[in-house]
Amino acid sequence: MNNANIRIGQGIDIHPWVSGRPLRLGGVTIPHSHGLLGHSDADALLHAICDALLGAAALGDIGHHFPDHDPAYRGMDSNLLLDRVVVLVAEAGWRVVNLDCTVLCQRPKLAPYREAMRLNIAERLGVELSAVNVKATTTEQLGFVGREEGLVAMATVLLG
Repeated sequence: MNNANIRIGQGIDIHPWVSGRPLRLGGVTIPHSHGLLGHSDADALLHAICDALLGAAALGDIGHHFPDHDPAYRGMDSNLLLDRVVVLVAEAGWRVVNLDCTVLCQRPKLAPYREAMRLNIAERLGVELSAVNVKATTTEQLGFVGREEGLVAMATVLLG
């Protein structure tokens, strides 16, 4: 790979907790008392990945491509959003080299779902499992995440 032909992108997504909705992260349904509020299925991790990919390829952001005021995306599975972003990035001539993600939340514990998230993301990106990392951490009960008001997902991608 020629170092002049690499791009780094970052994405971040924040959603508040809400009752009566399933929790989806990394394309995986996770048992929890609350889900995330959002126009689509509110999968903050996949949304952060979409923004990282779009940013690295200089293709705008998720809100530009999938506006939250468009009824076509209401309740949409974020796996489908990621699939569309992967196509856009490939059409722009880029391929994913690796992806590193972090989810900040007090609860639930995400370790039991980490591998399922990695598998889903790697498959959708068309990369080896070893190119995808998903981490989770608490904020030691500090801030809105610590008060369990919401969740933060961050992603960093390298395109080549």
